[in-house]
Amino acid sequence: MGRFTRRDLLAVMAAGWNGALKADPVSPEFSQPQLSKDDDDLLDEIERADFRFFWEQADPTTGLVKDRCKAKTPDHGNVASIAATGFGLTALCIAERRGYISLNEARGRVFSTLQFIWEKMPNHRGFFFHFANIVTGERIWDSEISSIDTAILLCGILTCKQHFRHAEIIRLASAIYNRVEWTWLSEDTSLLPHGWSPEGGFLPYRWDYYSELMMMYLLGLGSASHPLPPSTWHAWKRLTFEYEGIRYIGSFAPLFIHQYSQGWFDFRGKRDRYVDYFKNSIKATEVHRRFCIELSKRFPDYSMDLWGITASDSQYGYVAWGGPPETGPIDGTVVPSATGGSLTFMPDGCLRVLRNIRKNYGGAWSPYGFVNAFNPIKKWYDTDVVAIDTGITMIMAENLRSGFVWTTFMKNAEAQRGFERAGFYNF
Repeated sequence: MGRFTRRDLLAVMAAGWNGALKADPVSPEFSQPQLSKDDDDLLDEIERADFRFFWEQADPTTGLVKDRCKAKTPDHGNVASIAATGFGLTALCIAERRGYISLNEARGRVFSTLQFIWEKMPNHRGFFFHFANIVTGERIWDSEISSIDTAILLCGILTCKQHFRHAEIIRLASAIYNRVEWTWLSEDTSLLPHGWSPEGGFLPYRWDYYSELMMMYLLGLGSASHPLPPSTWHAWKRLTFEYEGIRYIGSFAPLFIHQYSQGWFDFRGKRDRYVDYFKNSIKATEVHRRFCIELSKRFPDYSMDLWGITASDSQYGYVAWGGPPETGPIDGTVVPSATGGSLTFMPDGCLRVLRNIRKNYGGAWSPYGFVNAFNPIKKWYDTDVVAIDTGITMIMAENLRSGFVWTTFMKNAEAQRGFERAGFYNF
């Protein structure tokens, strides 16, 4: 996410209200769709381009992946992120399955990445710095030891563990995961801190509202070496919102919070004592679509064929915008990963938008897929692609096509234990 971090979203969070979810007009169920050839071809084109980023913008020795890069010109940056690397490891699994690269190429890159992370990547009690030098792995920008970005890295590592079923990959993946001391992170709190720094200790911000935090708590619950207590799953707040009669759990935060955990963890057909989180993300996506259509009164570029706002670049820098309720100085910018990362929640509506962008907005496409954002009203197109947004688009495109990432990741005993300890049950 560039130098903007998720803890910055706390600046826009406000009090909400709790309450049981009631019946509402949106209740679709997900089943693996039968995509048309045109739809499948579009998704394949997107995935191939997205993967090109993760292959070319990773250091071949360390395997670390750039946080972002120039979309259409040579990029000489050296800033990697551990979240980008987690998405990149998952991308290697998808690419090998799809035949974009050979088994030997994919397995070799995964092995060298895990070996570097285990043996040389600086860590603190198993957690990693948010940003690192792509060649050396050393900390950059005095960045924090990040709890959520470590979780994204672990999701990629566990996906590789199951997909490749190679003895050394399994050994390294298990060692990296089991080294993480979740009990240290939670030793005096049920609400996990955003991170820790050598200079100041634990950051003051807590993962206390519904968001992408679900993956982190579930990974911690699933640990065999340093497990979180089950009480941590129930400690964070689940605020309910209502928009045009649709009630759903959310936060005062961008759309990506409904996407990231569900890229790997398969919430379909299961729930905890609170809600069906998969259906909840369907509702949140539908609400966001309606919100964007309403904004067309101010920004006529928004329509059924062009909508989607989530934290992204803008013409003037990185912005944590979205809604409802409206957050950030929305100006008509469109963020392709808003619909790309929501493909499994609203296949037809999101495909309609991505097809329109690909066909009619040439400046929004690059050798690495969609640029991070663009504004048709201002005729502005971003010059960058951002790894985490490219990554969630690739993962959700593959989950829509085959459910591959869900199926592979959920074979991990760690993921299954996480669900069990959190109190999930099938229905």
